Amino acid sequence: MIRNGRWTRRQILGTTLVGSAGLAAGRRALAAPAIVKGSKLTFWGGLIFSEKANKLQAETIRKWGADNGVAVDVVMINQNETVQKVSAAIASNTMPDALDLGLDLLLLLSRQGVFLPIDDLFDSVGKAQGGWYPAAEMATDTRKVAGGRTGLPFGITGNLLLRRNDLLTKAGFSKPPATWEELVTQCVAVNKPPFHALGLALSNVGDGNTQIGVLQAYGGRIADETGTKATIKSEGTREYLRWVKDAWDKKLFPPGNTTWDGAGDNNAYLSGQTAFIANTGSVGIAAKSQDPELFNATLYSSLPGGPKGNYSPVGPNVRAIPKSSKNPDAARALLEHLAQPEFMSAYYADAIYGPVTKAQAKFKVFDGKDAIHAGLLDLVERGTAPAYPDVYNPAFADVWDNFVVPKMIQRVVIDNWDFDRAMDEAQKQTQAIYDKYK
Repeated sequence: MIRNGRWTRRQILGTTLVGSAGLAAGRRALAAPAIVKGSKLTFWGGLIFSEKANKLQAETIRKWGADNGVAVDVVMINQNETVQKVSAAIASNTMPDALDLGLDLLLLLSRQGVFLPIDDLFDSVGKAQGGWYPAAEMATDTRKVAGGRTGLPFGITGNLLLRRNDLLTKAGFSKPPATWEELVTQCVAVNKPPFHALGLALSNVGDGNTQIGVLQAYGGRIADETGTKATIKSEGTREYLRWVKDAWDKKLFPPGNTTWDGAGDNNAYLSGQTAFIANTGSVGIAAKSQDPELFNATLYSSLPGGPKGNYSPVGPNVRAIPKSSKNPDAARALLEHLAQPEFMSAYYADAIYGPVTKAQAKFKVFDGKDAIHAGLLDLVERGTAPAYPDVYNPAFADVWDNFVVPKMIQRVVIDNWDFDRAMDEAQKQTQAIYDKYK
């Protein structure tokens, strides 16, 4: 159940789809799909920041194919190229039989009727594994746009708050900041230029859009509850701008953070120039190999909250089956196989994902000893749906892609515009975007 937008808590390669007695605890209740021996299947997997996890996924799929008499072609694709490759495949009618993809692409293509409904598979996997986390169940619900569920969640990601626990503990802070105000307080305590504690991007990149959640925490909104009218100019947005301008005037942000590229905050943290960043666990994985001392000094948590709530968006990743699949029964069987605990427990151990079912939270990797996965579990249990409390629709996505909020911030901290002037421009830009979708 969602309360105020927050979700409350509630060897591998040797396993085969048929005839494995060791799968009882999380096994499916569905009748086995009719797998045609000698048939072919193409699967597009999404490459992540873990070579071991990528290799495990590809080898597991190939082993499943061999065990079931299916010739499987596994193609691992950089996730930054998924949209481009899928678009080209749809145009040329060369889509794979099944694939990994992110939430945005799932919703877009589900509206266009690209994928098969898999409601029974979704229900069966969830029931067998203690129920879906609302973070996975609610965000991936395509029933209104596609007439059924089209994606099977397999991992949740999103921005975590990374913090230098070594420096903060010495300053008297043993717990993560619960609010954005507390974050500033902790930053002030350790801020010693050229060390700038608050490594949040205020630039025109995806990490800069993390500020939308901060704005919402202060009561600001992108649009009204219908998702059609811009409401970015508000007292809530004004309060948010006061917060960011105050932190800026305290010189907490690293120089150049308004022009960072997508790796700016990563590099600042990995080079020891900042105490906090909002990023995925990939930075921690990089620190583990590049700087073990920094890795051991880093802890992870969900994003702080504000006076109007705590908004920490999650991003579920899913697997789907195109309607053009030439082998849909085998594709369903493969997706079901990849959802089993034997594979997922091993995959999560090397992948940077939070669990999607409550039974998965009991995997060893989420026992709290691994700081990154502990942070991901916290994100799953406390996170909010994409855009919430705004309406997640194409107009909101367009505002995101045009970096309206980061640009408004830059007007205040770089161009020295007053709050009203900056909000007026953002309001006009936002309404123009929403008008395109009427």
